[in-house]
Amino acid sequence: MKLKLLLCFTLIMITLSNCKNKEEVSSLDYFNYSNPEDQYSGGIRMIPIKTPAGKFKVWTKRIGNNPKIKVLLLHGGPGITHELYECFDGYLPKEGIEYIYYDQLGSYYSDQPNDNRLWTNERFVDEVEQVRKALDLNKDNFYLLGQSWGGILAMEYAFKYQDNLKGLIISNMMSSAPLYNKYAEEVLGPKLPKEVFEQIKTFEKNKDYQNPKYQELLFKYYYTEHILRKPLNEWPEAVNRCFKHLNPNVYIFMQGPSEFGITGNATLKDWDVREKLKTISVPTLVIGSKNDTMDPKHMEWMSKEVQNGRFLYCPNGSHLSQYDDQKIYIPGVIKFLNDVNKNKF
Repeated sequence: MKLKLLLCFTLIMITLSNCKNKEEVSSLDYFNYSNPEDQYSGGIRMIPIKTPAGKFKVWTKRIGNNPKIKVLLLHGGPGITHELYECFDGYLPKEGIEYIYYDQLGSYYSDQPNDNRLWTNERFVDEVEQVRKALDLNKDNFYLLGQSWGGILAMEYAFKYQDNLKGLIISNMMSSAPLYNKYAEEVLGPKLPKEVFEQIKTFEKNKDYQNPKYQELLFKYYYTEHILRKPLNEWPEAVNRCFKHLNPNVYIFMQGPSEFGITGNATLKDWDVREKLKTISVPTLVIGSKNDTMDPKHMEWMSKEVQNGRFLYCPNGSHLSQYDDQKIYIPGVIKFLNDVNKNKF
């Protein structure tokens, strides 16, 4: 009897040891940068891309290894940087999720050619496809997460190349620039103190966007309500660094100088893909926030327009809800990735 108990105990210990070893191997695999190029650079790759204006390089950095879940991050702006996603470092590695930081052409860590011919949706989509190929991402592991302008780029990529995708995440972006403008003008603006909104509109009417008072009003009354809902002195260092690195040439050319919609001669002013959403069949998560610069009801509608969608609502979040509503945003993203990976979506 004692011998049987001893044998059972031994088998249990061996099983537990094997499980532990598997977990340790998994962890070691995730943080494996033994490829000479990766190890030398810490996962950073400058990827060469071809454009109508010549050859350039864009910056990427891989965090972790997971053959089934690889998330390419498309930052906003246009012309901002990957730095807006740095809070992911505190969550995704422990989940074993591989993600790839990426600065689009024109952004701080990539080449920054001074050629406005390059700042088009079509050219950026082609760039993402070149990056995908260089990183060897495919329909069995490739997830695309785009926030704000990155959400526009993610949608446009899916319209053309969704057969390459395993999953799509559209974060804090509507599918229509005219509707975004309408929401900013008719809903968000009037929520400001009347005298503040009138001052802001006067500055914009006079195209006095660089006036320190205009910037002060935006940061004090608008950004802390609808961009990141924290006092400015509590904004994360990564966010401040990101805005410091903004390329205004790309941003103004495509988005325009105003924060109340896409105006002037900005190339995205008439962008509208509402009718094309129904063509997206890949599993799609759409994220909207109560206090966003974008209409959360419209984003919920988007999640129903795509063929295989889910909506994630962040009740305490704004445009950067990965920071001001992390308890909803990040677990929701993780659940989506795992559900799609396990065919539970």
